[in-house]
Amino acid sequence: MASLNTAVQMDPLHRIDITGDSTFALMLEGQSRGHRLWYYEVPHMWLDGAVLRARVKPVTVRNVAGAHYQFGPEEVIALGGMDVVLMRQDPPFDMAYITATHLLEHIHPKTLVVNNPAAVRNAPEKLLVTHFPELMPPTLIAWDRDAIREFRARHKDIVVKPLFGNGGIGVFRIKPDDENLGSLLDMFFTASREPLMVQRYEPAVRKGDKRIILIDGEPLGAINRVPAEGDSRSNMHVGGRAEPVKLTARDLEICAAIGPTLKRQGLLFTGIDVIGEYLTEINVTSPTGLQQVARFENLNLAAAIWEKIEAIRGAA
Repeated sequence: MASLNTAVQMDPLHRIDITGDSTFALMLEGQSRGHRLWYYEVPHMWLDGAVLRARVKPVTVRNVAGAHYQFGPEEVIALGGMDVVLMRQDPPFDMAYITATHLLEHIHPKTLVVNNPAAVRNAPEKLLVTHFPELMPPTLIAWDRDAIREFRARHKDIVVKPLFGNGGIGVFRIKPDDENLGSLLDMFFTASREPLMVQRYEPAVRKGDKRIILIDGEPLGAINRVPAEGDSRSNMHVGGRAEPVKLTARDLEICAAIGPTLKRQGLLFTGIDVIGEYLTEINVTSPTGLQQVARFENLNLAAAIWEKIEAIRGAA
């Protein structure tokens, strides 16, 4: 395979944790395969007429904490001249994120954007999952306070979270005797015009929230994320602990149900969240978990992703 010129659209490189960051794993693997890398952040991209440009820096990476990257001279390029763009900036999935997907549509699929920007825009993690209600716990997406209160009356123990949040931020468990729901709704709706996602609390989360990595719609690895003591959230950003896990028959049933949709929409690298028997989210923006799977299962899923990218570009 010829070297692919690859632009990596991501958050500030100096801030990442190289021991857990999936984008860094993809960069290391791409570089090891002979692909050339350029780095830029979203604010350094602009549309000039019909040409999408970015202020980029060629970059080499190495697995050395504190010295994990080296930049070459900054330059302005037309992103349409790249073979691949990895869209890897973290949410929140706000209008800035949505605008970035619109801009990247000007170059995809001639330049392969991973994941397909139109599909990312149309599939925020807490909304795409609602197209598979048979796989989910009882779920409500609403602005209406009476509807939220009625949902709570039915299900007693609930979780309330921002529809477009990430990393476990703003996720609250409201137990049946908790008197704070009204105040919590006041806080959310004063700060945002967006609806909330409300779900039945699943006690199985105490045993972990499983992150399953799917590549081109196929499940290839998983980790379990166990909440810290005294916290109902399993996200590793907020203290969740990663541990090895095996896929169950139910996990495979869930993956078989959603995999064709992911593949058809060009969502090449996704990570789904499963609690007990239920699918709770489909993460398409900048999924994580590659390094943890590599440590626990000795599986190089970054290589599997690049093999798919190379196959697509080879057929282009």
